[in-house]
Amino acid sequence: MTAKDLILQEVENMPDFLLDEVLDFLQFIKAKYQQEKLETTILSESSLQKDWLRPEEDRAWQNL
Repeated sequence: MTAKDLILQEVENMPDFLLDEVLDFLQFIKAKYQQEKLETTILSESSLQKDWLRPEEDRAWQNL
């Protein structure tokens, strides 16, 4: 059984009054992951910028 199956099984057996709290937690985890991914992208952009801002790169992409 996968983690997704186990989570769905737990949700199915959970009392209704707890479902809003579970939903809030799932949305929090999703937002946290997206924020971490964005931070990683921003940090890597500055390190790659030296390669992107070269005349060779401009020539390579000018026909696209």
